[in-house]
Amino acid sequence: MPEITWFGWFHTIVAMIGILFGVFSLTVHKVITAENRSGIIYLLCTFIAAATALMIYRHGGFGPAHGLAVLTLLALAGGFLVTQIPVFSNIAHYLQAFCFSGTLLFHMLPAVTDGLLRLPVDKPILSTPEDPLLLKLYLLLLVIFIVGFSAQFLWLKANAVKQYPTAARAAVSSK
Repeated sequence: MPEITWFGWFHTIVAMIGILFGVFSLTVHKVITAENRSGIIYLLCTFIAAATALMIYRHGGFGPAHGLAVLTLLALAGGFLVTQIPVFSNIAHYLQAFCFSGTLLFHMLPAVTDGLLRLPVDKPILSTPEDPLLLKLYLLLLVIFIVGFSAQFLWLKANAVKQYPTAARAAVSSK
């Protein structure tokens, strides 16, 4: 595995800060949103991490990590845009939660991959990105995402009037 450059360290540190604030936001607020400080920090760090990931080419070309960076940027844009589209007003907070929580999954996939390919420094856990253990970890992360989003969905549904009064009023008045 190549050494990490100063730019790679910047990318990694920003991404790690983002992950911490994303987990904090989900734990405390139940959703990631730009309506609280931890959500704003998460979203900003996520944007920077995805943008910088597109500038890292240690394997010579566009790879899976770049694809995840593009998906992350699209999910961020989608999460913000969906709240601006009137036709989605009744479900915007669910779609936004899906998009923003999805970015946390997109953070974790390369974090686990790089972490296990580099650590411990003297004898990394994985020697190749094709290791079957990695696929099992990816599946575990996907299951955690699905369970986590399902819990968010139920929480949002139960708290729609308190959390999203405008959307809830629009949903009630349209019935």
